[in-house]
Amino acid sequence: MPYQYQRYLTMDLPVGQSVFLWGARKTGKSMYLKNNYPDSIYYDLLNTDVYWRLLKQPSLLREEVLALSEQDLVQPIVIDEVQRVPELLNEVHWLIENTAAYFILCGSSARKLKREGANLLGGRAWRYEFYPLVYPELPEFDLLRALQRGLVPSHYDTIHWRKSIKAYIQDYLHEEIKAEGLTRNLVAFAHFLDIIPFSNGELINFSNIARDCGIDAKTVKEYYQILVDTLLGYYLLPYQPRKKRVDIVATPKFYFFDVGVVNVLASREILELKGQTAGAALEHYILMELIAQRGLNDLEHKITYWRNKSGLEVDFVLGEAQIGIEVKIAETVHTSDVRGLLTFQETFKPKHCYVVCLAQRRRKITTAKGACVEVLPWQTFLKMLWQGEIIRTKGSGRELTQK
Repeated sequence: MPYQYQRYLTMDLPVGQSVFLWGARKTGKSMYLKNNYPDSIYYDLLNTDVYWRLLKQPSLLREEVLALSEQDLVQPIVIDEVQRVPELLNEVHWLIENTAAYFILCGSSARKLKREGANLLGGRAWRYEFYPLVYPELPEFDLLRALQRGLVPSHYDTIHWRKSIKAYIQDYLHEEIKAEGLTRNLVAFAHFLDIIPFSNGELINFSNIARDCGIDAKTVKEYYQILVDTLLGYYLLPYQPRKKRVDIVATPKFYFFDVGVVNVLASREILELKGQTAGAALEHYILMELIAQRGLNDLEHKITYWRNKSGLEVDFVLGEAQIGIEVKIAETVHTSDVRGLLTFQETFKPKHCYVVCLAQRRRKITTAKGACVEVLPWQTFLKMLWQGEIIRTKGSGRELTQK
């Protein structure tokens, strides 16, 4: 089937500028590169022949590039799954320094490279990240489908999404964890993966998870870090104001990179846009859009959450309390539903506070103390986000593809 998505990422590369392109498996990196750099010399390290040839003799890369013509070097040379042969980076470094060659180095994790002390080119390569599908890439976005299947392209597109995600998880355990030697105890890691989806998006209790897995808390933290390093999950840290307050909760949360993966790991289904499970999935999905929008637009603001010891909470805080965001799986939102957001606004005076929900129209909730929260339909929020109206971007005003 022809690739149907126009991806949001634009790598505006000057001739001679090398880059790393990182992203979780099956998010579409390879197809993106083949579509956008069809004339590039391409080394695919998932190809067994190519992998073994360069693993045994990394210097072959240098010899083959030296044999290329000037015309061949006009386009960047692509090395896909570069983390599989870390020694190639020494050859890449030499070629960048001594020839006109430049590279797109694509992979799903820099963890193995860092652990083995691989040459990461000392700032000679820019860094880009790739994500599952995002809102402006889908001409007719289906929220229920996204919350059920997730947004990895091959999962979102198929009615057999559950089988596809199960295979994805199994391949991940085999290829990314076992084959790359990221942990010695694969059984314990598999047990860890069985447990943590049920606390996705909640405060992490390392001790409880360690007890349930039969390992120590230090190992649990290492397992979480493996997921972060392989781009399969994100920590959401608590908002820490510059003037620290004693009533702030300081425990991180963790979210997988895709809501569909969590659904399969937790053996859950979302059949309608209502209920606690759908609400958690919508919150999760909105966070993934916030992370992708920041990364794809090369922004640097922090994304955190706020919670005080009384239990009042704001799902997401952007920047230094510039924006507070609460997500609700409801059509009607009342003042009592956003007490955390209102308290946050009264305490930290953010520029804007939004409730993202299933409302039909946008509206404002105000209080006697002058606090104001804007209620936004989820479609409105996402359009504003990607057009640079929530957090200002260089490409503000960029057209979206939704009908």
